[in-house]
Amino acid sequence: MLIIYRIIAFFEGLSFIILICIGVPLKYFFQNDAVVKYFGMPHGILFISYVFLSVIMKQKMLWSTKTFIIILIAAILPFGTFYTDFKYLRNN
Repeated sequence: MLIIYRIIAFFEGLSFIILICIGVPLKYFFQNDAVVKYFGMPHGILFISYVFLSVIMKQKMLWSTKTFIIILIAAILPFGTFYTDFKYLRNN
């Protein structure tokens, strides 16, 4: 389960970075929304999966409330899921 969670977290973070760094500038500066069209829905699915799996992993890994909140906040910060993978998931 931890491996699946780490994979989802990685791809959620990657899709977020692609949307923020490539998709948004292309959409608003060059009126080209192709990247947002292709990565928007997968990112949404990955985000929901990440949150859902975070709830399950909280119970399985006995995370404190503080750790759980940090992991959830990481989903809305660029590079946040990469940080939580390094700090909280890789050692287990």
